[in-house]
Amino acid sequence: MLKRYLIAGSMLAMTQASLAQTPPVPIKIGVLTDMGGLYSDFSGQGSVEATKLAIEDHLKINPGARIEIISADHQNKPDVAAGIARKWFDTEGVTAIVDVTASSAALAVSNVAKEKNKVFLATNAGSSDLTGKACNANTVHWTYDSWGFANGTATSLVKQGFDSWYFITVDYAYGHAVEGEASNVVKAAGGRVVGSARHPLNTPDFSSFLLQAQASKAKTVGLANAGGDTINSIKQAAEFGLVANGQKLAGLAIFLTDVHSLGLEAAQGLTLTTWFYWDLNDTTRAFAKRFAARRDGRHPTMGQAGDYSATLLYLDAVKAAGGAGDGAKVVKAMRDKGEYEDPLFGRTHVRIDGRAVHPMYLAEVKKPSESKGPWDYYKILTTIPPEQASRSLAESKAAGCALVP
Repeated sequence: MLKRYLIAGSMLAMTQASLAQTPPVPIKIGVLTDMGGLYSDFSGQGSVEATKLAIEDHLKINPGARIEIISADHQNKPDVAAGIARKWFDTEGVTAIVDVTASSAALAVSNVAKEKNKVFLATNAGSSDLTGKACNANTVHWTYDSWGFANGTATSLVKQGFDSWYFITVDYAYGHAVEGEASNVVKAAGGRVVGSARHPLNTPDFSSFLLQAQASKAKTVGLANAGGDTINSIKQAAEFGLVANGQKLAGLAIFLTDVHSLGLEAAQGLTLTTWFYWDLNDTTRAFAKRFAARRDGRHPTMGQAGDYSATLLYLDAVKAAGGAGDGAKVVKAMRDKGEYEDPLFGRTHVRIDGRAVHPMYLAEVKKPSESKGPWDYYKILTTIPPEQASRSLAESKAAGCALVP
């Protein structure tokens, strides 16, 4: 279902001089997300609210701006996502699309944004192809990616001795990407991959895949999936006794809402990589408090934080570019801002390949006895600086990004 919202700044009193001026070009942002499927917990309506918070904060400084926000459910289907994006750009006046869970859907929207010269802010998609072979001048990949998940989590576990891996992988673009990235990391660190099994998106029964992983005798079972699939994998792995019998579960895309659904008793000890945590500092805690007030106490995930921060930078870039009409020009203005201190992500800049670069964190899920209350789930083990938190431009070029000279 399509939802529309209008958020407008207070209009200044009209004078004869102002009447002679061209009115500001309206900005229209479409939040295209999973509203009811397996990824809706870490995106969905929370992504809409995070984007609205960014618009409200922009309007505090720019009260005359005209900004509209609409939202729709892409059902995690690339054809549906592309169809909505095309309609929004062609007939609805949308100037930018934000969020888009499911990498296959995100890659489809990225192509449409390029074709229509609009902007796509990929804040909840993981495939590093968005800054590799599928990169373009109209897309910014803001939050997490398969390269970061693999290099953060897999590197840490191999160093701890968990050096033989079996992957349970969701059978679409993101799963393939993160399995490939993690396999490369494991092998480069001296480990080995003993096998893998691929499952359809939104699988209710993981028994056959878990039995194969158990039979492999791998020290680590890498879950190259996300959202509801990851939650079901972990719950059913406990029933099969994988961890109790000595195997390590490695969630390669763990979100705060996953831990909340699992509970600390089941999730404790999980090693994960994240680009945002609500309890990092006073600013992130203040944002989480505002967000939670609109979401019945639920705290923001890294993707929802990405919706907020990417939208803020986009709106500033529209102002710097002199309007929202030329998407590539707006994205260039996002890059031209250079390095700055983002309120939620810290030291940040957008590169020529479209990757927004900021710190990354290696975390561990707390034991129930360590948690001080609801949503207090992570211990931050290591802060990975921006320079090490994304693959290099040379690697993006090698992966096929034609934007990198």
